[in-house]
Amino acid sequence: MDLNVSIKKKLRDFTLDVAFRVRDEVFALFGASGCGKSITLKCIAGIETPDCGSITLNGRTLYDSAKNINLPPQARRVGYLFQNYALFPNMTVAQNITFAATGDKLSKLKQNIERFQLHGLENAYPNQLSGGQSQRVAIARVLASHAEFLLLDEPFSALDSYLKWQLELELAELLKHYGGAILVTHDRSEVFRLSNKVAVLHDGHISEIDSTQELFLNPKTLQAAILTGCKVSRARKVAADTVLAVDWNQTLHADNVPDDFNFVAVRAPLPNRQHFDDNIFFLRD
Repeated sequence: MDLNVSIKKKLRDFTLDVAFRVRDEVFALFGASGCGKSITLKCIAGIETPDCGSITLNGRTLYDSAKNINLPPQARRVGYLFQNYALFPNMTVAQNITFAATGDKLSKLKQNIERFQLHGLENAYPNQLSGGQSQRVAIARVLASHAEFLLLDEPFSALDSYLKWQLELELAELLKHYGGAILVTHDRSEVFRLSNKVAVLHDGHISEIDSTQELFLNPKTLQAAILTGCKVSRARKVAADTVLAVDWNQTLHADNVPDDFNFVAVRAPLPNRQHFDDNIFFLRD
């Protein structure tokens, strides 16, 4: 799978301006609420239209403002798992799953009923389902549509912690065998466990893109440090090996303190990084 996105869209509080590439991986858009994650997915899916730019999937142009191309959602072959699942309330489980299916609908229904353990619920309506059952139906509907690429918008936000853990394991196994996906979330544990690469989104702009492991071990921006769980303080250098953490009113000692920073971030030591210098980061806003 090869998805290329380079788009701009004026929003109320900022202009969304993102460019990234996803190739055969789970790519996380990671950021606080309101930073532009979901609108990016909607632009890829064709639900929203960017002001300018281009989106291509496996060589097919989904959107190109210069060429006046803007495929409708049903022609993009992109599966969108909505945050609230968006099941059709007047349709049964079977009807929801096969709504956008192509080819042999009965075969796809049987396959997904089996895959997601939905036996006996074929004739149930969404208001008769639990949160976990609704999520499994929503994922089944996406897969039955012959989507080339998956867009997952906060897929576990409506679930309790135990059910979330169960379904996260199921989704992780599914994604191993899928060509590519974008995961939108503000939950760092979901990012760490499910994604291969991460883009940190802040006020409509990507501040950092890196492998998931590298981003968590060595955040290079203030936004990445905060999102990955570091404790952050305004700071200034007071000696070659000493930093004053202003917000904590504490001095910290580290080797090779740089000159150009105004924040210090500290992470609790990881098992393979016991030396303090491996868990302190000097950053600019």
